[in-house]
Amino acid sequence: MTHEDIWMAIEQFATAHQMSCSGLAKCSGLDPTTFNRSKRYSKEGKPRWPSMHSLSKILASTGSNIGEFARFIPQSDQQKD
Repeated sequence: MTHEDIWMAIEQFATAHQMSCSGLAKCSGLDPTTFNRSKRYSKEGKPRWPSMHSLSKILASTGSNIGEFARFIPQSDQQKD
């Protein structure tokens, strides 16, 4: 599971709930810019991962559980075996 995988999962999760990433953040009581692409890396280029707090809030606001979210995380070839 990579940084990109998690961010892609958030994007697809939002789409599956008929929202943009911004809409998902707002619906979850988060700042609308929480999931912006510009916030995914620090100024130094280090990856910024979404917090567990943010993930918990999007799950609660959509009535989902972690298993439902995990379906959006791409599986590597190793994980498929």
